Amino acid sequence: MSFLYLASRSPRRREILSQIGVPHRVLLTDVPEVRAEGEAPLQYVERLACDKALAGLQVLTESNLPMAPVLGSDTLCLLNGEVLEKPRDEVDAISMLLRMAGKEHSVLTAVCVADGQRQCSKVSETRVRFRAFDRQEAIQYWQTGEPADKAGAYGIQGRGAALVEHMEGSYSGVVGLPIETLLPLLDIFNIAVWQTELGNS
Repeated sequence: MSFLYLASRSPRRREILSQIGVPHRVLLTDVPEVRAEGEAPLQYVERLACDKALAGLQVLTESNLPMAPVLGSDTLCLLNGEVLEKPRDEVDAISMLLRMAGKEHSVLTAVCVADGQRQCSKVSETRVRFRAFDRQEAIQYWQTGEPADKAGAYGIQGRGAALVEHMEGSYSGVVGLPIETLLPLLDIFNIAVWQTELGNS
């Protein structure tokens, strides 16, 4: 059985790996999510995904854990060229949501797999349009607790689905791990899908 390490605390990414039957173990890493001056959004999200994968490899080495490929991933939203990451607080989240209301934004999710000899990465882009909504609805959504830890202050797999009017691209990419983008990278590292039953990784 082949497996990989996931350098992410995201339960949503774990669920997606379990959904497609990829055995995995979580590695806790601490990678600063700070955009460099002049760094393009696509380069930024891909760099963060690779930084997380490389940080995971370092954890393996320092902890004397069995070696296996490490998967890093990162997601951000892009609205008219503005990068929207996880909200700092309620005010920031409400501001993000209202700026996206009635408009289309992009969700960029990068995946990177590394094993010490090779490093492969790719970025998925999905277009999402929100329906029009007002401040009161944005506040009500914030009060569900869902937006606090999510790029763009919403979760399409949860109650945030009620904000979405149209989507073009990868649903799993908006959730946080684009299956269509990940599968070719798994092939490169000989990580097979359908190795486990749903929920048994």
